[in-house]
Amino acid sequence: MNETLKLARLGREWSQERLVREIERYAKQHLLDVASTASLRVYVSEWENGKRTISARYATILRALLGLTDGELRGAGEPAVSLPMAGGYDELVSRIDSARTVGLDMVQSFMEQTELLRTFDRQMGAASLVDQMTGHLARLEDALTFAVLPETRRPVARALAGAATLAAWQALDVGAVERAWRHYELGKRAAQEAEEPMYLVHAMAEQANVLLDAGRPELAVSVVQNAQREAKGRVSPRLQAWLHASEAEVYAHTGQPVECRRALDRAATVLPGGAEDRDPDMLSIFLNAGHLARWRGNLLALVGDDEAVDSLYQALDVMDPTFVRASAGVRCDLAQAHLARGEFDQAQEHLREARLLAGRTGSVRRRRRIEQLTQRL
Repeated sequence: MNETLKLARLGREWSQERLVREIERYAKQHLLDVASTASLRVYVSEWENGKRTISARYATILRALLGLTDGELRGAGEPAVSLPMAGGYDELVSRIDSARTVGLDMVQSFMEQTELLRTFDRQMGAASLVDQMTGHLARLEDALTFAVLPETRRPVARALAGAATLAAWQALDVGAVERAWRHYELGKRAAQEAEEPMYLVHAMAEQANVLLDAGRPELAVSVVQNAQREAKGRVSPRLQAWLHASEAEVYAHTGQPVECRRALDRAATVLPGGAEDRDPDMLSIFLNAGHLARWRGNLLALVGDDEAVDSLYQALDVMDPTFVRASAGVRCDLAQAHLARGEFDQAQEHLREARLLAGRTGSVRRRRRIEQLTQRL
């Protein structure tokens, strides 16, 4: 029985009939031939019951629709890669020689590819990017595996660290929590190899989100505190502000409102002024006063603080419209804040908007929260 396919479908609140329609829609958009509607209904049922193997043609469509890797979709582990026991030296030397040619221009190309995937993810969601992200990580890992000298390895490792944390966040968004954890571990190892403390503490602190989603907030607190100790005196002011806000988040989830507010105040104190939101040394970080207002509103809503509503409406007014998934998050936060005040009509309106935005990005994580809030209406 293909539990992964079924769970991924249910995570999007899709019936089998909805999945059939999505397959047909995707095939029409990409000029692909698929079976008739009646046959697809049978296929979906048989895929989920383990009576039919998912062919390569349909696997391509399902990966893009559901944000699953090929191994997850087919219920198989990642294929083992090994060199032949004998006679493989020519191939090995060829790959090592190729890795020696990886220069700064190629590393820059890797970084630009990561940035492009980050932009697509922000606007369209992670599900449709799973094949591109998987291939991008594989190329980076391959380049690092066969690079020999430190001056070649470090720049590639730095690029891999940034790509791995993006891939982890995308995996978390589509509900693939084990893949997210493994990618964060990969990002931490790559950051250590690259001797990049900023990339290391970023991966460490983001990994706490997996623990929060898994219902282990106390452990998440320890993870973020470890990241803070690792960061001491070694990171930029913007990243330090982001770490304080991350610490505030885990305090909110552990029911420590006083510590949450103190951490938010520390974030505001060290955050650089101005409209700029990118850290030139840590492109994964988007944080300025507007972003922090959104984050503050989110956390104050979690701890039931009336101030949350004002912060969230302020954030909504200045939010970049390309941050589609983040906009869905703000709408969820506003719904939660209005629910806490007994303002059910306003909460319902924001949940309706959040559901539309989450549908555009395919975010399982957002859908899960929308469902939880809807049950409180």
